[in-house]
Amino acid sequence: MDRGAEIIQVRIAGIADGLRLDRALADAAPMLSRERLKALITAGNVADEAGLQARDPSRKAVGGQLFNVTLPAPVPLDNAAQDIALNIVYEDEHLIVIDKQAGLVVHPAAGNLDGTLVNALLHHCAGQLSGIGGVARPGIVHRIDKDTSGLMVAAKSDAAHLGLAAQFAAHSIDRRYLAIVAGRPNPSEGTVDAPLARSASNRKKIAIVSGGKHAITHYRMIRPLREAALVECRLETGRTHQVRVHMASIGHALLGDPVYGRTKAAHRALLDELAFKRQALHAARLGFIHPVKSNALAFESEIPADMQALLGTLIGLG
Repeated sequence: MDRGAEIIQVRIAGIADGLRLDRALADAAPMLSRERLKALITAGNVADEAGLQARDPSRKAVGGQLFNVTLPAPVPLDNAAQDIALNIVYEDEHLIVIDKQAGLVVHPAAGNLDGTLVNALLHHCAGQLSGIGGVARPGIVHRIDKDTSGLMVAAKSDAAHLGLAAQFAAHSIDRRYLAIVAGRPNPSEGTVDAPLARSASNRKKIAIVSGGKHAITHYRMIRPLREAALVECRLETGRTHQVRVHMASIGHALLGDPVYGRTKAAHRALLDELAFKRQALHAARLGFIHPVKSNALAFESEIPADMQALLGTLIGLG
């Protein structure tokens, strides 16, 4: 898509008064990362209502102030388009909803430079890509772990990217996961309200950290199993590894989780027999307001075959 620069207006929230400008703008425009905004400010692409450029990302923000942020035309993404099979449950000119298979990485990174969902979407959505992030690519506004299956949405247009990002920031997206956890939660339903951040001892792990990002998970047991349970987790926020860390923190780590769980003897042989090599987590429901058409959309996904086999065996042994 050949497109020139785009200007968006961003108003600093009153509660952001006194914060660094790049941080205050990132809070007000969640579709743009703080690093992206820092680069835009330094490059002279952020100006106040009078047209004066703000070139210092660390300057103090003033609550209520309005800025015009110029987004240069997106540059081509280096990643190759690849013809990778996708399970598409909904698609229009603005967005696409995918039922992601376990094992598929969402975004290229070190160790996974291709064969990702982004590579697949570049092929499928050729010529219809969001450029909000500074590059012409599918608008990845949220992610699912490589070894988690289920529903996720990506933006094809900038309008959809902006609208979806705003809904994620407002925590108005209906996201529900099904998990098979060790033990049976008691009480059978509740809420985990614990801030999350990178672990200081292991940067590859997320931990509950005072001062971390606000994170809330609501859970309820759907069915007791053999020394385990099928649990629905409803995300009020959407942090990295949120369900995995929150459930482990209350003593009910996900079965098969190689990072946050310790497999009980009662389950180890079963997981080996079934060759179940991932965390038992599936994004089963996704609901949101269409960011352009304004109609409500909701999608549900069946538990995939590997989790069905694990669930069925645990029911039979229960």
